[in-house]
Amino acid sequence: MQIHHATSPFGRRTLSLAQIASQAIAKTRPATRAFPKWEIYQALCTARARLGISERALAVLNALLTFHPETTLSGEAIIVFPSNEQLSRRAHGMPASTLRRHLAILVEAGLIIRRDSPNGKRYARRNRGGSIEFAYGFDLAPLLARADEFIQLATKVEDAARSLKLARERITICRRDIAKMIAAAQRELMAENADPEQSQIWLDLHTLYRDIIEGMPRRGTLEQLETLADQLSRLADDILNRLELQIKTPKVGTIESSNERHIQKSNPESLLDSEPTDPVGLKTKPAARSHIASPENNYTLGMVLQACPGIVDYTRNGIGNWRDFLDATTLARSILRISPSAWEEAQTVMGEAQAAVVIACIVQRAANINSAGGYLRSLTRKAEAGQLSLGPILMAQIHAREPRNRRT
Repeated sequence: MQIHHATSPFGRRTLSLAQIASQAIAKTRPATRAFPKWEIYQALCTARARLGISERALAVLNALLTFHPETTLSGEAIIVFPSNEQLSRRAHGMPASTLRRHLAILVEAGLIIRRDSPNGKRYARRNRGGSIEFAYGFDLAPLLARADEFIQLATKVEDAARSLKLARERITICRRDIAKMIAAAQRELMAENADPEQSQIWLDLHTLYRDIIEGMPRRGTLEQLETLADQLSRLADDILNRLELQIKTPKVGTIESSNERHIQKSNPESLLDSEPTDPVGLKTKPAARSHIASPENNYTLGMVLQACPGIVDYTRNGIGNWRDFLDATTLARSILRISPSAWEEAQTVMGEAQAAVVIACIVQRAANINSAGGYLRSLTRKAEAGQLSLGPILMAQIHAREPRNRRT
């Protein structure tokens, strides 16, 4: 006897054109087609956002698939007929009202088809041999018919996620490279006592870098992140080219013999020359800086370390020269959470060397300072007005520590 499968749901539930469309799609599958059911389910989990399916609906679908005894979906009729009670148990105790709601979502999404019996119950009729002749319940045929569609959609979602991850990795690498290359260039310029124009070029590059980063969206699309990655990549290439050109530029004079000692710096008393920490008889010359603040030559590295010994805690191997001192203040500035804008303003007004000495002073008096960034800005304002003199400040801190040194 030929069985007519109902196309309309039982009771008050209405029939929609979407349900008729999913039934038509299910009829188009070849009779010999077979596909692993859990592979289809994994593809649905990956592409659920594109299909508009929630996690709870997928949990119900998972429970329905467990009632299909085979690991593959095949054949003309793939109908499962569990009761709501059985289905609820396999859906981790989902309430009956929630279960019905998510079953309706699966039907509207075209993933399953209702095959309701005359009285709305789910059951199967068996023949004399015990085989199922026909069943009423949920038809899983749309999953088999649309398996290729789900697999392709999941592949697109995975490719998009991979592209998004790669774009974020490019941005992270470019940000790290740019920040460290600019810092290296500024240290070298200070070591060579370069002219203010060169310092301004690197300051402009750093400002451009900050402008690009500040325009980065918190949750950007793939197109936005790829555009940002391209901008940072071009900027990183430009900075690297400048550094390579700086390396290739000859820095030594014409020497008759290649075995003679080369004088590589025009100013042998530069702040970044190697200098012992003994304050006796040492004089240093600060690096080139803005015309706003006049240089001070009345303190040495040894004097700074005597006044601010706490800065040594921010190094691994101690401080033996101005380069080590600048590296220590860079780490201290990060730990004190001094903003890049406050640091850039201090460098512009005081020069990098004096700004670093101010950081060391702030480290020494950190217990008495509520906001390190705000304190640095106030000192920058004083320096801009010509009211800041680091020599007396350092001497005051040395004298403040003398009684304690005597007691120890």
